[in-house]
Amino acid sequence: MSSAGLPLSRGLGRTWQLAVTAAVTVAAGWLLAAHRHTMDAGADRLAVADRDWLLAGGAAALATWVCAAVAQQGAVAERLPAGRLVAAQFAACAANHVLPAGVGASAVNLRFLTRCGLSTARSATALAVKAAAGALVRFALAAVLLLASPRPLRLPPAVPRASLLLPAVGCAVAVVLAVALSRPVRHRARGAVRHVLADVRAVHGSRSRACALWGGSVGFALLHAAVLVAVVRALEVTVPAGHVLLAYLVASGAAVLLPTPGGLGSLDAALVLTLTAAGAPAAAALSAVFGYRMLTGWLPLLPGLLVLALLTRRSVL
Repeated sequence: MSSAGLPLSRGLGRTWQLAVTAAVTVAAGWLLAAHRHTMDAGADRLAVADRDWLLAGGAAALATWVCAAVAQQGAVAERLPAGRLVAAQFAACAANHVLPAGVGASAVNLRFLTRCGLSTARSATALAVKAAAGALVRFALAAVLLLASPRPLRLPPAVPRASLLLPAVGCAVAVVLAVALSRPVRHRARGAVRHVLADVRAVHGSRSRACALWGGSVGFALLHAAVLVAVVRALEVTVPAGHVLLAYLVASGAAVLLPTPGGLGSLDAALVLTLTAAGAPAAAALSAVFGYRMLTGWLPLLPGLLVLALLTRRSVL
């Protein structure tokens, strides 16, 4: 390619990146407008909530991106630029709220890791290791709390327990059938598992990497739960913090079954259900979920998209 063609190709690439960022911004605005009435109703109740607890929840929300960055650093051997890594997690959170099933966060992190010099395959494996660690941490914490809780969550009578098991069973059966009946899928799944297991072994060969991966994953889950606890306390709802933590862990695990942008709708419904099962009044549970969404999603959305645009403009992404 000629030297004149290189600037042209770079200009076209940058224009395409900015166009994608603009499209994400428009989608975010549409989501905010579509849920305006729900936001107004929740804001009325939160307007008289305890400000100190809400500030504590906001601080916990900010710390979640640091924990996400620590976990991502633990999943790779190379030293990543700390400031840019945290900024990428902030941008990934915003992108995750406009694209389904974690696609936005995965795309941002994949782009960031490849820009840091990792191959696409190694970057994808690092993301899979981080995701697997996060899922295992949530499952382990929920199992410990369920065993230790003197009063486990009790579903409202109108919600049969079988209705919660059917989606999980259906998804598991669909995945098993797809893998069993398709040779290419089976072959690719085996290859992906081998790569992930190899990286997991490499991570645990270094104590610092293992501590970063698992410590960041635990901190990320606990801090998200802390945001919800802070909002519940701000609303003066008398539910033990341990039950709120368990409600968050169960709800976040159940929300994975329905891939929506940032868990929108699926996580909200699961949180309301589990908070009600933990003893919160239905109206208070709705307001608590709105407050959690406001601190972890809606308030950081516009700044996160601006950071995404800035990182894209500077070729960090």
